[in-house]
Amino acid sequence: MSKIAHPHDRFLKILLSDPERAAYLLRERLPVEISELLSDELPELVSGSFVDLELQEYLTDRLFRVKTVHGHEAFLYTLIDHKSYPDRFVAWQLLRYMVRTLEQWERENPEWKRLPAIVPLVVYHGADKWRIPNNFLALVDAPTGWRPYLLDFKFSLFDLGHVEDQKLSKQPYLRAWLLAAKYATRDGKQLEIKDFLVEVLTDVPSDDFMIIMRYVVETYRRYDEKDVREIIRRVRPGEEEKMMSQFAQSVIENTNPKWVLMVQQKEAASMLMRLLQRRFGSIPDWASEKIAKAELSSLEEWSLRFVDAQSLDDVFSDKV
Repeated sequence: MSKIAHPHDRFLKILLSDPERAAYLLRERLPVEISELLSDELPELVSGSFVDLELQEYLTDRLFRVKTVHGHEAFLYTLIDHKSYPDRFVAWQLLRYMVRTLEQWERENPEWKRLPAIVPLVVYHGADKWRIPNNFLALVDAPTGWRPYLLDFKFSLFDLGHVEDQKLSKQPYLRAWLLAAKYATRDGKQLEIKDFLVEVLTDVPSDDFMIIMRYVVETYRRYDEKDVREIIRRVRPGEEEKMMSQFAQSVIENTNPKWVLMVQQKEAASMLMRLLQRRFGSIPDWASEKIAKAELSSLEEWSLRFVDAQSLDDVFSDKV
């Protein structure tokens, strides 16, 4: 699994692990003829995943057990596709996972008389527009006259990329999660939505804010340290340094070259300051500022000079 897939999978699972967030998403994005018959009980998350190991880089799933207003048990199966392009075989994947769900249910209910309903929902946040039919029979090569006798089902689709930002959800805190997911795969638009991201993040609890910002650090390639600090400062004044410190490992693991370079620069600058303080005592402001503004190559050169330097001037001298 690629490094960048882990943040998507983790973030989307956390998003749908909260019963209230899941309930809002399902009610807002399932067909009205289904959502209006759901009871007021929150959906129950069924543990585990039905996605094949080799596909977990691209797909995340969540299965919910629900009750209808008539007391029937049913399942809502959410499959989240986080490839950059739509999967034309997603209906085949859904069929396999729905069968696995029923097989698991049958083991738990060996005396069953009728099977529970399973309603599939696909959430897609890739960059390309979804243009694939949302029914299984579109994958089957058969004469038209056979269709009434063949297996078929439809799935609902929530394509984040083609829903207006303001309409991603009526619930402010859910909208923040979905907005972050939407633009994680749209590098060219990330800087444009920074102000709106700040606006929606003001509505989320502190724990949610930390999770969303970690996801932003890991997946938003157009954001550098300055952008992330600005967002934290505007939403949670006073928590900037604490949060940036907590993001350090995510930054190191991220494939974004700008973030990797930023971490390397900070580590090199911190190490050089400690070395200089140990040998020369208090470091003057001019030296501290020089280190803070230096490129990584300069920091590495100064660290090498430190070995033989007799003074600060020897370390920072432009003469080789």
